[in-house]
Amino acid sequence: MSIIRKRTAPQKAYIPVNARDNHYLLAEFPLTDRLIKALQTQPSKVEGEYESVYQTLSAKLFELGQHYEITNALFIANDKLARVRYSQEMHQWQTNQQILFYYNPSYHQLQKSFYDASYRAEKITLLFLATGSDIRVNAASFHAKVSQLLLEFEAALNLGSLNFRLRDHQHLTYDLFEKQKSGADSKAHKLRTINVRYASQNVELPASQRQMTYATINIPVKSDLVNLADIDPSSDDPYNPFYTLITDAFSNAAQRFNLNNGALIANGLIPIVRCNEHETVSRVGELQMLGYNPELSPCGLMSKWDARHLVDHIQLVFVATKDNQTDSAHAKFLNQIEMAVKQMAQTLAFDPKHDEVTVRFHQHIAYNLSARSD
Repeated sequence: MSIIRKRTAPQKAYIPVNARDNHYLLAEFPLTDRLIKALQTQPSKVEGEYESVYQTLSAKLFELGQHYEITNALFIANDKLARVRYSQEMHQWQTNQQILFYYNPSYHQLQKSFYDASYRAEKITLLFLATGSDIRVNAASFHAKVSQLLLEFEAALNLGSLNFRLRDHQHLTYDLFEKQKSGADSKAHKLRTINVRYASQNVELPASQRQMTYATINIPVKSDLVNLADIDPSSDDPYNPFYTLITDAFSNAAQRFNLNNGALIANGLIPIVRCNEHETVSRVGELQMLGYNPELSPCGLMSKWDARHLVDHIQLVFVATKDNQTDSAHAKFLNQIEMAVKQMAQTLAFDPKHDEVTVRFHQHIAYNLSARSD
């Protein structure tokens, strides 16, 4: 192969073949007075007054789910943030602000409602979990199937537009040191953007769709890691030296590999990445909201920690901008992240054969369903 061809060949990321794959869609629409008036049978101000509303909507969802052979369809009317993770055991876990779904796409099936009949939700969330063994390969067809179901759901209610906001979430999860532990083989990925992947299978997305690509890194906080810093238990902020050490390693590695859009979160909050016109950082209860505009230049690196408390794990977030993709793909971006985290791990004396550093590579899109005709 010539030198020129080598240089122009598309870069690829090599991900362990046993990486965990998730794909789910969230369809949200406001619970309006008009919708309630049409579906409510219980008098206002009566306990359980929204039971008929939620039952009617969920029943139609489950009926259409069976028709479209979507075996994991969830109805949520409690205004909690829905998050999905891979697990060998299926279960759901709720906090004050979140509802987490753990499942294995290969064999788990669930149709279930989550609501309080006395509580009026601001919005209804319909959650669709992909199933099967070729999640990424079949992502476009699953997206198209869910879109068609939603249009039929809206038509069946015959109440006009529901103003769906459709969010497509996909992520790959793996241990950065899987090769050193198990010797597992790797598979090459270009990590093309969702709209390009879908277009190759004749599923066109509206021009108004917004994309977010980012990676989160989960680093467990073990005693040998903490012992690298000089901790003074009698201090008002005993863990300041520890978090400073970690932040320095993070900043040095990120800057070396030209990663200029990211955050280190070590305050016990759950980082939630959102697409915003302007970069924003805010705390909302148990959530650390991180707003980025992928069309703008990087906003830099930030660290959020609580020096009074030692967290169980530290989370790193790297967010892609338009400068982080090559030929509408993000393999180079992920490779940069892996190299940066490996340097950081070496600085912090990690043992690849025993320490686990979890990488989760996210690709998201969102758009208004009515905009598909735009």
